Amino acid sequence: MTTTPAAPPAALAEEAQALLGRLVGDPTAQFRDGQLESVTALVEGGERVLVVQRTGWGKSAVYFVATALVRARGGGPTLIVSPLLALMRDQVDAARRAGLRAVTMNSANADEWAEVTAGLAADEVDLLLVSPERLNNPRFRDEQLPRLAEATGLLVVDEAHCISDWGHDFRPDYRRIRDLLADLPPGRPVLATTATANARVVADVVEQLGAGGAPVRTVRGTLARDSLRLGVLSLPTADARLGWLTARLGELPGSGIVYALTVSAAEDTAALLREAGHEVRAYTGRTDPGDRLELERALRDNQVKALVATSALGMGFDKPDLGFVVHLGAPASPVAYYQQVGRAGRATERADVLLLPAFEDREIWRYFATASMPRRPDADAVLTALAESAKPMSTAALETVADVRRTRLELLLKVLDVEGAVRRVTGGWSSTGAGWTYDEQRYARVAEARDSEAASMLDYIGTDGCRMRFLQEALDDPGAADCGRCDRCAGPWYDATVPDGAVQAATRTLRKVGVPVEPRSQWPSGMSRLGVARSGRISADEQVEQGRVVARLTDLGWGQRLRQLLAEQAPDAPADDRLLAACVEVLAGWGWDERPVGVVAMPSLRRPQLVASVSSHLARLGRLEDLGALTLTTQEPTGGPGGNSAFRLAAVHDRFSVGPDLAGRLTGLDGPVLLVDDLVDSRWTVTVVGALLRQAGAPGVLPFALAAAA
Repeated sequence: MTTTPAAPPAALAEEAQALLGRLVGDPTAQFRDGQLESVTALVEGGERVLVVQRTGWGKSAVYFVATALVRARGGGPTLIVSPLLALMRDQVDAARRAGLRAVTMNSANADEWAEVTAGLAADEVDLLLVSPERLNNPRFRDEQLPRLAEATGLLVVDEAHCISDWGHDFRPDYRRIRDLLADLPPGRPVLATTATANARVVADVVEQLGAGGAPVRTVRGTLARDSLRLGVLSLPTADARLGWLTARLGELPGSGIVYALTVSAAEDTAALLREAGHEVRAYTGRTDPGDRLELERALRDNQVKALVATSALGMGFDKPDLGFVVHLGAPASPVAYYQQVGRAGRATERADVLLLPAFEDREIWRYFATASMPRRPDADAVLTALAESAKPMSTAALETVADVRRTRLELLLKVLDVEGAVRRVTGGWSSTGAGWTYDEQRYARVAEARDSEAASMLDYIGTDGCRMRFLQEALDDPGAADCGRCDRCAGPWYDATVPDGAVQAATRTLRKVGVPVEPRSQWPSGMSRLGVARSGRISADEQVEQGRVVARLTDLGWGQRLRQLLAEQAPDAPADDRLLAACVEVLAGWGWDERPVGVVAMPSLRRPQLVASVSSHLARLGRLEDLGALTLTTQEPTGGPGGNSAFRLAAVHDRFSVGPDLAGRLTGLDGPVLLVDDLVDSRWTVTVVGALLRQAGAPGVLPFALAAAA
């Protein structure tokens, strides 16, 4: 329900006002609409409150002030469930500035848990921040959570849209909060906050916050951001987009964030901008946690012009004076876009927000949309294996049960866990024995909703109307109105021209080729379950050397061309001169310890002409012995790309052999051989074939392929 609380008691209002002044360092500071009402509902009424307000509105002020009031009245500490370590760091620092004693329990500080526990027992902690994943850590769940549920004076669920699988950033671990709510004593206040929830997500969050029949008060304000100036600049190629950014980045106000959709795009863009003289750094899911902290600090302190980031830099970052956000490629929904651009202009009069969409965005959206949805065969396989196992099974062991990548398997296990079918225990996962049904209709509706959001993002790009109004309406904001500032309301505010020199520099960068491919060093565990007698480390006399590919399929430059060439529906044909020249360029810049003396082709069912043309060209031009191809033991493809290591290894382990002719030619070679293929995905094909070649007498194997999947 959405209601307005009665006016707060005068004494409470005065006390809250003083606390707010101390929090922001300004005794004249006033509460914004909805802040004091939320505090009152929590402290006086012990209510469950959902706050849906724009980024920068001051949701943290509500729970900091409410915490101080609850503590002053003898209540226990506030428990804040927060999604990211970086966000926790911000909240801990802000709480301490407000005079509150804040601590965190997370995977990075397990050695401090005893100290934190002692502080809680001594009532020396005002706020404890934990991640949703921590709620199901066996040690935390069994040792800490029962006492916390009993003692906490206020429960806060930050970024509450993550509860809903209708949302753009659903996290199954958030579903565990429902169990925590059920364990709270009656009348214990609960606050959930978000800036990115449409009506459907709000309804889902309210349903879960109301576990046990408790009423939920929704406090909602307009989501318009008066400081943001929105625009869309459509340019035809990656060269043009990067050229524009290279030429115009210095014109954007202050420091900011450049978002890219993939890790390789972020890294490539950062490298190009640095070559052009801009002080930027890449920030992705591959960035080490310690390095992330340093990069965030550099941006806050304006030591860099920008961080070129994936969505890894999202909810966990707060810089009130962030001057701009640029997107190279569009997120998959207007809601996700609103959240990311909301990082800008929180404490500035103006911030520039510009989207440079790309044709390939839709391919990336489709991949991420399907990657987050559990599949029935995988769920059935996992449940059956756990039910039949006499002891817990690790995630690695379960990879021999369900042919799914580790990240997707972990997501599936979380879903099964929060729905009561499995339980995380010491040593892995076990079955609860409870019945579980795959909710096919719900997942179909979620998939349909995400398709609709993707279509809506395309509508945002092409709209003739106000861009801020469009985003507000996508979030079901009843206060949606024209902003008067965006490129549709006031005309383009950016220079759309791209200097020729900048495009040429971008083109040179995008044409660069040669990406290392690291060799596998360990066989997957539990392979005997799949009939493969492999375990432990790969022996030195079977291992391949570091390999090379022309590019990754996710790369901005060659990646796009290789995606088209290697697409499932693309016809097989010999490589053209441009691709062959790129292959030669990779070999010229390889820097191997020992030059290859021969070339071996991988047998290919799908692209035999392509692979053979590359192999023969490299042999001829490099004056290497053309050793021919391996032999396929079966003409039937087994498995496909995208699965996990165990199943990929099982699919290729007995699929190839070294024929007598090839074996004879390998004998007596005085250098390594170049192993040529079209695509490297899991790396198990080149690992298995490399071992066969080494066993047949090859002194070394240098894998080479046109592309790597990622």
